[in-house]
Amino acid sequence: MNALIQLSGVTKRYDDGGSAAVDDVCLAVAPGESVAVMGPSGSGKSTLLNLVAGLDRPTSGAIVVAGQRIDTLSETGVARFRRREIGMIFQFFNLLDDLTVADNVLLPAQLAGMRTAAARARTAELLTALRIERHRDAYPARLSGGERQRVAIARALVNSPELLLADEPTGALDSAAGQEIGRLLRGLNAAGQTLVLVTHDPALARRYAARTVRLADGRVVAAGAAVQA
Repeated sequence: MNALIQLSGVTKRYDDGGSAAVDDVCLAVAPGESVAVMGPSGSGKSTLLNLVAGLDRPTSGAIVVAGQRIDTLSETGVARFRRREIGMIFQFFNLLDDLTVADNVLLPAQLAGMRTAAARARTAELLTALRIERHRDAYPARLSGGERQRVAIARALVNSPELLLADEPTGALDSAAGQEIGRLLRGLNAAGQTLVLVTHDPALARRYAARTVRLADGRVVAAGAAVQA
């Protein structure tokens, strides 16, 4: 089976003479895999995730996601590709405070050109599945951290992306809410959703990812199965 993500010799430097934030990384992720990317602060975890998402461009190397060489696309092209194929979950939710829960989830579907009726039906389906339907008309500031992250997950899934990327998705939550979100991500992966998760938490990686990739100084130093409890 072809890889859903294929990085070949990917390097990212922000300064011509500086050290590489990501250094000659080669990595493949199969469809349906759950992979945790771990490493100390400054190891290149978030840079790697941004490269896979097309939010940043490599200095050298090739990045293929869902059969598309994304590092050669125009800014408009990569934005369109990201809307269709990639969902993103952030540590601090990145919800729009002046939109209701339902409108936050609807927005990516509208930007992707989904028909209004289909977008509303998909939003209702996700809010129900994630048990936040009762908050559809509420604003994010009125929700708990765990509820806001559920809204962010619904937003990430509204366009049925091939790939779900999560950058420290439990980092801003208390332990109970963090475990709930972790179980939710594991359930999505069990249903076939490909997941790449950036975390500094070994327990999160152990519980919710089948494979761990470890970075140090921008390089992959280990890429194997997650250590089981």
